[in-house]
Amino acid sequence: MKVISYNLRKNRASGELIALAEQYDPDLLCLQECDTLDLPAEVGLLHLADSTTRNRLGLAVYYRRDRFTAQKTQTFALKKSLHDLVLTPAHERLIGTRLFDMAAQRELVVASFHAAPLTALNSLRRNQIRSAHEELAVLGPNLPTLMVGDYNYPIFKKHLSNEVRESGYDLTLSDSRTYTRYKFFRGHFDLATSVGLTIDNVETLPRGTSDHMPILVTSSYGTVPAAPAVTVAAPVDGEFSI
Repeated sequence: MKVISYNLRKNRASGELIALAEQYDPDLLCLQECDTLDLPAEVGLLHLADSTTRNRLGLAVYYRRDRFTAQKTQTFALKKSLHDLVLTPAHERLIGTRLFDMAAQRELVVASFHAAPLTALNSLRRNQIRSAHEELAVLGPNLPTLMVGDYNYPIFKKHLSNEVRESGYDLTLSDSRTYTRYKFFRGHFDLATSVGLTIDNVETLPRGTSDHMPILVTSSYGTVPAAPAVTVAAPVDGEFSI
């Protein structure tokens, strides 16, 4: 199963979606910072499951209808940062879709996530990530789940690893940095957290017009582990320098 996650930088990179879909042939596409009023119903072979409706920086999930049936999509408002309260860029920072995989004859949940910006504390982003995992567990109890998106967490502190482990998820970085546009703001911003899935590869795709690079997550079905280990690809620290 192949999933692309892409932060469109206030929708500026929306014109790249068809080319991405044609070149990498993903099964699902998860977007952040998209203009949901301007989203097409189809991107190549991908169909829009749903998108947020109250966000200036919207979220969306697309899926292949020749492989999946979308059963339910839900958006979630997570704990707000001061940035959210003052500038109101995002009322909903998570959208999850429960799908039936006709090829594998099983259900799963796929979600697009956008954490609070770097002006917020790491503790708030960890709270958002933990809450997002909890909400997705309600949307699809005991189902394989993949959450991708812009985690805004370039420094991989021990607290984040612990939070992910405690929620029963694995955390996987891509093979190279996903945000390098500015000298002082670099690192793995775009991540994948999963449960009940084996993450075979997370590839950072070439840069487009966004300040984020897309990631391509390739996964296969596994089993829900009793005590999953957190997967953190080197380098783990020093990704973000000021």
